[in-house]
Amino acid sequence: MVFLNVNSLIHVLGFDYLCMQAIQGNDITVKSYKVESRITLRFAHTTVKSSVLNSGPSAQSIGFNVQIPKRAFINNFTMNVNGNTFVGSVKEKTVARNLYALARARGKAAGIVRTNSQSMETFRTEVHVPPGSKVEFELHYQEMMQRKLGVYQHTLHLQPGRLVPLLQVDVYIFEPKGIKFVTASNTLGEQFADLTKITHTKDKAHIVFRPTLQQQRKCENCTESAVDGVFTVNYDVDRESNAGELQVSDGHFVQFFAPSDLSPLSKNIVFVIDVSGSMWGLKMKQTVEAMKAILDDLSMDDYFSIIDFNHNARCWSEDLVQASSIQVDEAKKYVQSIRPNGGTNINEALLKAVQILVRASNQGLIDPRSVSMIILVSDGDPTVGEIKLSTIQKNVKRVMREEFSLFSLGIGFDVDFDFLERIAMDNRGIAQRIYANHDAAEQLKAFYSQVSSPLLRTITINLPENAVNNVTQNRFDKFFSGSELIVAGKLQPSDLTTLQSFTTAAAANMDLNIQTEADIRELDSVLGTHQHSFSGFARQMWAYITVNQLLAERSLAPTASKKRRITQRIVALALEHQFVTPFTAMLVEGHDQGRAERLIADSPRDSKHGCCSATAPLSRPPPVQPLVYSNPPWLLPTVAPNPKEVAGVHESIIPGHITGVDSDPHFIIHLPKSNMDICFNIDSRPGHILNLISDPGTGVTINGQLVGSKKMKNNKIQTYFGTISIYSKTDSVQVIVGTDRINLMEGRNNHSFSWGATVELALNRMRVTIVKEQHVTVMIDGKISVMVVLHRVWKKHPVQVDFLGIYMSSDNKYSTQVHGLIGQFAKEPKVKVYGVHEGADPKKKKATMEVKGNKLAVTRGWQKDFRRDKKRGSDVYCWFIHNSGKGFIDGSYTSYILPQLDSFLTAI
Repeated sequence: MVFLNVNSLIHVLGFDYLCMQAIQGNDITVKSYKVESRITLRFAHTTVKSSVLNSGPSAQSIGFNVQIPKRAFINNFTMNVNGNTFVGSVKEKTVARNLYALARARGKAAGIVRTNSQSMETFRTEVHVPPGSKVEFELHYQEMMQRKLGVYQHTLHLQPGRLVPLLQVDVYIFEPKGIKFVTASNTLGEQFADLTKITHTKDKAHIVFRPTLQQQRKCENCTESAVDGVFTVNYDVDRESNAGELQVSDGHFVQFFAPSDLSPLSKNIVFVIDVSGSMWGLKMKQTVEAMKAILDDLSMDDYFSIIDFNHNARCWSEDLVQASSIQVDEAKKYVQSIRPNGGTNINEALLKAVQILVRASNQGLIDPRSVSMIILVSDGDPTVGEIKLSTIQKNVKRVMREEFSLFSLGIGFDVDFDFLERIAMDNRGIAQRIYANHDAAEQLKAFYSQVSSPLLRTITINLPENAVNNVTQNRFDKFFSGSELIVAGKLQPSDLTTLQSFTTAAAANMDLNIQTEADIRELDSVLGTHQHSFSGFARQMWAYITVNQLLAERSLAPTASKKRRITQRIVALALEHQFVTPFTAMLVEGHDQGRAERLIADSPRDSKHGCCSATAPLSRPPPVQPLVYSNPPWLLPTVAPNPKEVAGVHESIIPGHITGVDSDPHFIIHLPKSNMDICFNIDSRPGHILNLISDPGTGVTINGQLVGSKKMKNNKIQTYFGTISIYSKTDSVQVIVGTDRINLMEGRNNHSFSWGATVELALNRMRVTIVKEQHVTVMIDGKISVMVVLHRVWKKHPVQVDFLGIYMSSDNKYSTQVHGLIGQFAKEPKVKVYGVHEGADPKKKKATMEVKGNKLAVTRGWQKDFRRDKKRGSDVYCWFIHNSGKGFIDGSYTSYILPQLDSFLTAI
């Protein structure tokens, strides 16, 4: 007979419980303890299995305890006792409890036990079994990896409590875009330092920890296990572009967005610090230590103030001040002098903080592209002034502006953390608990590090309305460096083979419009070949995000009826996807000799703890705003060649009214008045920077740096443009296009993009469009437009290298001061061609050209325009000038060699 013992909803104080054994009981033998995590595209499915034998002479209770992350949802639990299997299923909490009550005399409850650990909670169950009985436990839980400071962290608690013949941890990671790095660490002790093995390929990793029975011992002859601690896996993924990663699987999509190589936005911060009597001692000491480090981290572009409060609120400065070294030193002295005493007046302090930001905004002192935030640090509930939490929340919400955010940090467990979460979520921020122990200062600094470097504002990720539905939150107030934004949803039935997403955002002095696409079937075919990937990740990730957002929305719901409606949606999703949430429970049922046995896995909610991560409520996505390019007609799209070209018919399908430089390097100069195209080559050296346009009047200079081929061909190193620079001195903006990346430099702001995504950028008068793996177009003030074409060659090509071509409109509007290898022809010279006659090659006629007072022998030929077809090009017929354009260009080509990419020409 099987007896199930109750251990339900126990709240354990302190940290001793972290040392609890995973397997509890006397005279028991733990045969195996296995933990396996499958992480697929940031979504983890973890299974914990243990096989235990009651080797004692009498019946006893055997306990199974697993610490799991607070962010995780349990989604399955099974137990086998002497062949009698108990299978779990998620039900609405009331239903589960009623079913359990029917069998209460026999079946009793298992429960999640909340501990005061920083990120874990404990699942616990016990089963009473006769001697000689074998029990197998198996627990499943799922969670989404959260990226913080550039790292995904997966944590497993290992506390078997016994020496185990088979103790094994396997973590499998699959990231199709590639794994940037993966590391594993543990707190188990020095003896386990070298026992972790990591196998790492481009897109897969396998981390194994498998200590032998002898290696588990505390000492050579000990019978106690030294395995008691935390096993952690850290990793990040490769991101070839700032467009993010769009993946489609199992009828769902997931868009990941984590751009880098962008300059941080400036910040306006009001620090609001609780200095009531309860902060006396270690709390205040560590808060002061953290604040001094945080103040040192502020940059000259940041503005700040400090409010400290007890029963009154005091301002270090009534206005925002620049974070100069003098002001920072003064602020540090002020913080150091604080002496805690009195009550807690949160309401007054927060209203004063908002007032400081509002006044600065009204006075025009806040850069509209900066980020304004309030950071509240408190260890207790309000005791002075307005003490009703809902009223404080309404007061703050009423005065906060849409461009401001509130971040709440609760120290210890005397503060109502649920309130801190609500007030933060209500004002576009997040809340975090700070644990009042020896490393509280490090926790405060770590949190600040997460929000200290905002890169983007007002981010929106859209997908076509006719292609997707049930989209999770897709509008975000801010993006911080090292974090990640994730949007998920369901696909609508269609014949589409690709899915596109469109992301808009505001960076430092630049607006972004980014396009990403994914093959709808590709990932599923890949997952089918991976033994250890989690094929249902997209479906479960969408449900995970949606449930968490609904929990957050419910906490902010103003009425009981709205809360009920949201609860119904949460329960429906939890039942469909088998999640144990605050409103569902897992009923575990089995049969023993024809009698039903039941136990229940329950997820309690503690108002001082909060039940879920602080995410913004769900919102209906706005209509899709796809990228619409308004390029001038001469900027022709790069497409596949037409059938005639494929058949070998070489005809000039594009009018020859283009000026450009391509290949090694061939110049094509179009002369509109003469309706003539002139060509010449420049034979220079790798590394030389050639000036193409130098126009002091408009402040624009365009230069190209040469790169050489890998080997000589016909005793000569061929040269190509490897880098093109377009610099507008008037706007202080430089676009540097390379074969690997496109860099934009604006003042002190540097932004970098790869060729791996389609992006549209607006910087003051300059508009930059990157078309994935094709070309970059730059338009300055609507008057000067340039296209840079990317040419890729086979990576293992013995001679050639990747290179660039550049094309410009003959209608570009320069000043009268313009010069350069191309710019000088904006003022078109008179050209006369005569004496046309046959040459040695009947296809290449000879002639004489008079230009700029020179008589030149020229040859009729053609060069290639690669704007439309990068592989074959289109023929542009022209008169070719020999000797590096001598006689056609002013002076020698060597006069156009410059020292730097942003240099202008001096007099020639």
